Amino acid sequence: MTKQKILVVDDEKSMCDFLEIMLQKEGYEVISTTSGEKALELLDNNLYSMILTDVKMPGADGFAVLRKTKEVSPDTVVIMITAYGSPEGAVTAIKEGAYDYVTKPFRVEEVKLTIKKALERSNLIKENIRLRQAVEERYKFWNLIGKSSKMQRVYDLVEKVAQTKANVLVTGESGTGKELVAKAIHYNSVRKDGSFVTLNCGAIPENLLESELFGHMKGSFTGAIANKRGLLEMAEGGTLFMDEIGELPLPLQVKLLRVIQEREFKRVGGTDDIKVNVRIISASNQDLQQKVAHGTFREDLFYRLNVIQIKIPPLRERKEDITLLMNHFVQKYSTETGKKIEGITPEAMELLVSYDFPGNVRELENIIERSITLETATTITERHIRSYLSERMISKGTPPSLEIPEEGIDLNKVVEDLEKAFILKALEQTGGIKKKAAEILGMNFRAMRYKLAKYGF
Repeated sequence: MTKQKILVVDDEKSMCDFLEIMLQKEGYEVISTTSGEKALELLDNNLYSMILTDVKMPGADGFAVLRKTKEVSPDTVVIMITAYGSPEGAVTAIKEGAYDYVTKPFRVEEVKLTIKKALERSNLIKENIRLRQAVEERYKFWNLIGKSSKMQRVYDLVEKVAQTKANVLVTGESGTGKELVAKAIHYNSVRKDGSFVTLNCGAIPENLLESELFGHMKGSFTGAIANKRGLLEMAEGGTLFMDEIGELPLPLQVKLLRVIQEREFKRVGGTDDIKVNVRIISASNQDLQQKVAHGTFREDLFYRLNVIQIKIPPLRERKEDITLLMNHFVQKYSTETGKKIEGITPEAMELLVSYDFPGNVRELENIIERSITLETATTITERHIRSYLSERMISKGTPPSLEIPEEGIDLNKVVEDLEKAFILKALEQTGGIKKKAAEILGMNFRAMRYKLAKYGF
């Protein structure tokens, strides 16, 4: 085990020698100096677990040593020693970051105990920071954020799968983060130095999809004015992520199956076989087994792609992750917009937690980005969240909920909440002009003023 290093600073050489011998007997590595200036130089080039420094010294005094220590190594423990003890001096030392303030003459055993406790406390703080960072890194595994048991299982699978060569099928609803899982696998695998190439099978017209995937030769079709490498070639040595794999046309499914089996393919219009070393990670928000049953997806390809399946839970099934995700997006968009948004009000948070998020994490991110863009305060308030939710209800043409729980509901509150949501939406549409908002809500202006006062708008 590495010895903890202590720097002793005292203009009395006898005190330096005494402390050096005492601390070495306790098992510490000790460096001592009688000069405050020398101590400042040592701090620039060395890292110490603790500094024991006299307060009154010619030139650079103990407070100069303390300030320099906190500047270059904030985690280093500093204990001040002085023959001129005063309550004011002790208070100043503690305020400036010293762990303790010892007055000469001191009892050796008490000083030993103070040093031991200080270093133990410092080590505990460092260990807690290390563990918290490790936990946060795990919760934010390649931007996959979540501490729920369901997400922990996803992390475990990602870590295990990353070390294999197996093809992986990532399933889950839209907005759950399937591409993030694919990236986590790639960047934690031996292929991490290779390319991560994405192909969205549902976003490219069928007549262009084959050329996009395999590349083409000049003149192979109208518009093919030059030879072109496909995404498979671009992913050589890396990973090809095929999103919305269920949209891949049957003729291309046959060709993809050959790539997986033979590790080779031909460009469109080409005659030469091109060898390829690519890992394929596919993703789908559809039930591929159902597509197999209906004959729209090849069974042999399904089993080739589905060697290992990672299913990402929807956000409504891991609501304990909403706070963690919300904090991440608040930090992200506060930085991007240059706004100092410190968080979210309890009322706004309650609205988020009670919402089912059909758009999953992507929808939550959209809500936070929108709220920060519109927010004028330093905290996200419920009005922007409620406005968004009311828009969702209006777009669906349905009231908030027609299910009445066993314990019943407060009908007046439900009606008030809906009324507030519509008023906020009307104000938003009219740029805050109350008279216009009243008109589009079919209210007279006097009634509108009454409502605004009632709801504290």
